[in-house]
Amino acid sequence: MDDITSSAERLNGSLQSPVLVIIEPLALPRTCILTILRRELVEFEILDMATTQSLDRASARDVRLVALGIGDKLIGDPSVEDDLALVVECCPNASIALLSNRDDEATALAAMQRGVRGFLPTSLAIEVAVAGLRLVLAGGVYRPLPIVGLNRAPGLEQPYPRGLASAYLDQDAARGAADRSMIDFTPREQQVLAELEHGLPNKLIAAKLNLSENTVKMHIQHIMRKCAAHNRTEAVLRWSGRLSGHNRDADAAASSIPET
Repeated sequence: MDDITSSAERLNGSLQSPVLVIIEPLALPRTCILTILRRELVEFEILDMATTQSLDRASARDVRLVALGIGDKLIGDPSVEDDLALVVECCPNASIALLSNRDDEATALAAMQRGVRGFLPTSLAIEVAVAGLRLVLAGGVYRPLPIVGLNRAPGLEQPYPRGLASAYLDQDAARGAADRSMIDFTPREQQVLAELEHGLPNKLIAAKLNLSENTVKMHIQHIMRKCAAHNRTEAVLRWSGRLSGHNRDADAAASSIPET
């Protein structure tokens, strides 16, 4: 009798657990993702499926996030549009994250414009991808920070539309180089900035550099102030020479209040 009661309690607890759904057509990557997330996100029940057609398995469940693998497809591909619509229909309260083989800015922007809250290129390190999913589950939005012209192999797609990227680079390259030489970053601030350029969240930067999260926040505040930036993204854009230098004096005054 006790065994029956215990089994019933475990089943009831499982049914009440928040759910994360992984949809990936390829069995090997799906299994690998499933194994890692079950280890990292133990507070969630994780369901895996090959297609959105299996979403009925999650009906009447508390689905918090659906991670949809789209491979090499464009966001505007009809099959991707149909899958997104089906996810919204079946799991209206869930956030959506896309797993994509593409890492260009145009694809990321197209995803965000469709309400996707997490854009995770398959080129990401696994710890960064898990941190991105945690951020989405916490109600945030995650996508890697685009880096134009930095450590890009020849022939790779521009993260911005080609014309826009060229305009930023042509008009601001000289100014950006000059600004970089004039900003006096400490060695530790340079290390933090390098991690910001890779889109890492504070928690991972702290772990990687063996610092506390509060110390990382302090360094980021100093970096933003020195770059006359309102936030971390703007700081990296200014540092890499892609943001126009107009009104920098006004920006510097506005950024005198540190962000948390």
